[in-house]
Amino acid sequence: MYMGKLISADSAILQGAFLLANKLCQPASLSSLEKEDWFRVGHPVVEAVREICRQEGFDGDTRSRSWKKKMVCVVWLKLLSRETGEDVETEWRENPFFPLQRGLPDVNHVVLLELVKSTAAVDIFAQFLLHLPPSQISTELKRLTQHVTRSPVREDDMRLFMDVWWELWKGREEQKAGGDNSIEAMFANQFARLFSKSSGLSPQAAKKLKLDTSDQSAISPTTDVLHILFYALKDMRDHILSTDLCLLTLSISLDSLYTSFLIDQEVILPTKEKMSMLSKIVSLKKNKEEKLGPELIRQVQRDLNASYTPSHFQLNRMKLIEALKIVTELAHFWLNSGLLKVCEDSSPSYSSYSAFKLQQSVLRVLTALEEAEIPAQEAETNVLRGLLDLLAFPTIESKPEVNLEIAIIIISHRLEDYQSFALLFATEMSWAACDERWLDCLQKNQAAFQQHDILINLSSTLMSKLHSESSDVSQCRKLMKVIADLFSALSLENKNKSLAAMMTLSSRGFFGCSVPSAVTDGFEQELNMAFNCIIQGGGGASQGSLYTAASLVARVAFQNPEAALRSCCHSAIFNKGAFSHMAKILQQLPGLRGQTGIKDDAQSHGEREDADENTSEGKYALSGSSLLCRCLQETIKTKSWSANEKEQFLKFLGLLMMPVITVEGDERRQSFLPPQEVVNIFVLPNLSTTGHSFFDIELSVQLLHTALCVDVQESALSPHWVLDCSPFPLLYILAQLHDQALRCWEQPAESAVLSWSMDTKELLVSALITLGQVVGAELAATPSSWSRALFWLYNKMEELDWTVRFHLKPLWREHFKNEVPSSLLTVCDLPEQQWSGLDLPQYGPGTGLLAWMECCSISDSLQCTMLSCLSLDQRRVDHVRMFSKGLLVALTQILPWCSISQWSRLLRTLRELITSGRLYVPFTLEYVDHLPLLDLRRFSCELRLSVLLLRVLQLLCGSSCSHWLSEDGWAHLGRLYAHAVREMMSSVRAKLPLPLSGASIPSALMPPKTPEKRDSNPSCSSVQVSKMSKDSLKEAGGSTLKSKDSQVEEEMGIVSSQEVLFVLSQVFCHVQHIQVMMPGGQCEPLFLSSLEILSHYEAVMSAFPDSSSPLESDNTRHFFTTITDNLENQEMKAVLQQKIAQLVSSAA
Repeated sequence: MYMGKLISADSAILQGAFLLANKLCQPASLSSLEKEDWFRVGHPVVEAVREICRQEGFDGDTRSRSWKKKMVCVVWLKLLSRETGEDVETEWRENPFFPLQRGLPDVNHVVLLELVKSTAAVDIFAQFLLHLPPSQISTELKRLTQHVTRSPVREDDMRLFMDVWWELWKGREEQKAGGDNSIEAMFANQFARLFSKSSGLSPQAAKKLKLDTSDQSAISPTTDVLHILFYALKDMRDHILSTDLCLLTLSISLDSLYTSFLIDQEVILPTKEKMSMLSKIVSLKKNKEEKLGPELIRQVQRDLNASYTPSHFQLNRMKLIEALKIVTELAHFWLNSGLLKVCEDSSPSYSSYSAFKLQQSVLRVLTALEEAEIPAQEAETNVLRGLLDLLAFPTIESKPEVNLEIAIIIISHRLEDYQSFALLFATEMSWAACDERWLDCLQKNQAAFQQHDILINLSSTLMSKLHSESSDVSQCRKLMKVIADLFSALSLENKNKSLAAMMTLSSRGFFGCSVPSAVTDGFEQELNMAFNCIIQGGGGASQGSLYTAASLVARVAFQNPEAALRSCCHSAIFNKGAFSHMAKILQQLPGLRGQTGIKDDAQSHGEREDADENTSEGKYALSGSSLLCRCLQETIKTKSWSANEKEQFLKFLGLLMMPVITVEGDERRQSFLPPQEVVNIFVLPNLSTTGHSFFDIELSVQLLHTALCVDVQESALSPHWVLDCSPFPLLYILAQLHDQALRCWEQPAESAVLSWSMDTKELLVSALITLGQVVGAELAATPSSWSRALFWLYNKMEELDWTVRFHLKPLWREHFKNEVPSSLLTVCDLPEQQWSGLDLPQYGPGTGLLAWMECCSISDSLQCTMLSCLSLDQRRVDHVRMFSKGLLVALTQILPWCSISQWSRLLRTLRELITSGRLYVPFTLEYVDHLPLLDLRRFSCELRLSVLLLRVLQLLCGSSCSHWLSEDGWAHLGRLYAHAVREMMSSVRAKLPLPLSGASIPSALMPPKTPEKRDSNPSCSSVQVSKMSKDSLKEAGGSTLKSKDSQVEEEMGIVSSQEVLFVLSQVFCHVQHIQVMMPGGQCEPLFLSSLEILSHYEAVMSAFPDSSSPLESDNTRHFFTTITDNLENQEMKAVLQQKIAQLVSSAA
């Protein structure tokens, strides 16, 4: 694979240089070269290497290093091939380096090591060493020791030894190519092959020799690398004669001791501390004219890692005390030799990397010895402390500009741990002061900064810049765009984390304090554009469009959460239909929920002067509301809103309270807006400040009801959220409001504090019941905890109408008796153990049935109790008559103040009383001249109920009662009567279902047909019969019976349709009568009821044409028209009479 790459002009130059060096050795050769002869013969090879590395086309250090790596590999393999005596036939087939290797003369270890030293290829040599088995590493280190101590011994020999040592401690470099294709792996394969042949191993065993240095099976007492190195160093101490080399040697040996004995896992330095170390080391190395660049920083990082990472060489002979003793002996020896002496400021040798490195190494070892409490000999530790005391190591400052430059190089070239440095880069304000370089690095390396923590630190930096007096607007705008782009690149999960973090920094994001207008204007444009895109997009239902919209909102929300949420609220309320899409967007961004109960930092500095702190709701909003709730409050305060916008507001909050899964894969559902927050912010303050709130009571109660109906997932052991909303005061407030709504029509419109409607009353009852059930369930779980509150609430109810307590029956349970007016007990047999009477002034004698009917309207269960316990002797006619008259009066009193649900219960009660015969309602034929020959028993209940309601309305519209109700009260009464008419119509329809449109009418509902004339000759007929078989006679007999039954059913069908028409005509007359009686005579619900009756009348006549003769139809037309002539409203009269005319013509 590498053959083509290795056979090149460069290879020819190298081969020629080696041949020339070999010629210079004559009469000897390079295979027998001595150390002292290298300087005489080696210069052609060194020059050739330099020339190849200098030639045009090489990409700096990377290409030079790659070529040197090939050179060392080939020379080493050439040496091994000669030592093992490999056969050429085998070598050319199995050795990929054969072409280049074959062109070189034979060499020995002197050539290899001197070449490594002369070409500065120590790190390459060490990398190849690290790919050998431990035993061979030890062998090669022994050869290295012998070589450097062989005469002549120079300082560069000692430095070669220490450099190889330290490179081994750095460990293997990460291979970009990786795998078995790297030159190091190929070298290891060739070594294993050669070693197996020389030792006679099989090919399978040779594969096992491709050992990693961690292979325990190859460890033996002779392979203790640390032992070899320390004792070799001890033997060559006399050859180390320079201060710098002494410092370097002591540092390396102490680091080796530290990483071999004193740590068992990598020591992770804080990024700031690591930066300080890098800065100091780089500054020292720059003094030695080394260029600051990625390669220098990469090497410094490797040096640091080697000092803090456990050694990968196994120990089997060397002990800590033994190693420590050797180091201290060396230090003591060199101190006595004058090589380690007290520092002089003018001495440049101490201002070196070696001095700084030794200082750090001594501190690490001493600290580790103290922390681990290792029983080291006092003499050795004293020597180390003496080094710190006697040698005044230079104090080196790390400069901000150097730190910045290093960080930029690490981030730009994605060097080790660059993400941690990116976080530091975003945090250091001193670096950010260098606007151009700092911002340029951010813009060019955005991918390195796409992390949540980094983004938040950058945001803090930007906020500091924006709030400073000398801020550069242009730089701030560029930085804001970079941060927004970084945020946009995050995943949705990290976007939410960042939004939540921004909310803790400032609810106004980058605009928490005074910001230059140029920055503000740019953001306003982006904000408007984002929401215009969303609104114009129409809120597509696809997941992709929702994600896009959520990302747009998230981007502007990160820059200014409050402004983004305010725009969301405005769009949701005032853009028709947008509430659903806005709710879905916010549910995708739970990070915007913020933290309830924490004052915003901007508010604490007085930025919210516009908030009304004097009102209770203003105080509450500032202290406990979430940002969304505050934005909602401000939105609805600053603009008047319509009923449709109120509805959108209600639906918007309802959707936000709905629990949804916000994180994919997480089964937990969460509400963007917790129900308790809505109740505490929008319900409690507004209910308690009646008349001073921008909310109306109905909207507040609707919100409460919506919140109570939300299915929030809570632990079975945790209390319901409503317990955090002052449930007992809330129940009392609702009960008070319900008590006020009971007599809503009695309040004059001018003096009324609140404008009550029956819908509000119904809503109050529903909220009261639901809240009572929830709180009742919590009370049942822990009754002792709530007994005082329960008694307090029960006693407070004494101030209110007695019916209110019945709505909280789930709360009282069996703790209290049912208290009702004493008059009720006179008409109802109720057990004393559960019921007790109240002496109420408004319920005097004769009001028992009024209280009884009020109970019937409260709840279904109470209705059943009242019907079952009613005290009435039906055998006594006078009792039934008195009861019927009393009920008529009671119904007249209670009807106008009934809600629809209460009225529905009362209608069921009246039907039950009529059906059971307890309520006597005589049906008089007021609208017919002659008694119809019809069976009206099946419609007895409907007719009697219609007459009863007519009598009630006659009383209400009479002179004694007409002043009871306001205009709204009469309108409500009309709706109640129309509701009763609809129920009667439904009952009538159920008793005679009409055929589907276009379907044939069943024979049973068709009129009878005239039978055909029989044959005049009876004999013919008899003859025909006589010819029939017995079976035919049976069939004929059956057919005759069926035809008779059909004829009966047909006649019954005709009678049924005639009865229905009669009932409809009676009810129509009753409705018209009542509409004429009611003040104004323009009750629209009754007009619509009349139209509905006429429409059904027409449908019955169309389905059963023979139900009415032409004469009867004409009479009906005349009669209906006469009835409607009494209406005052001409438009209603004209519509009804037109409908009557069409109805009759259709029947004809």
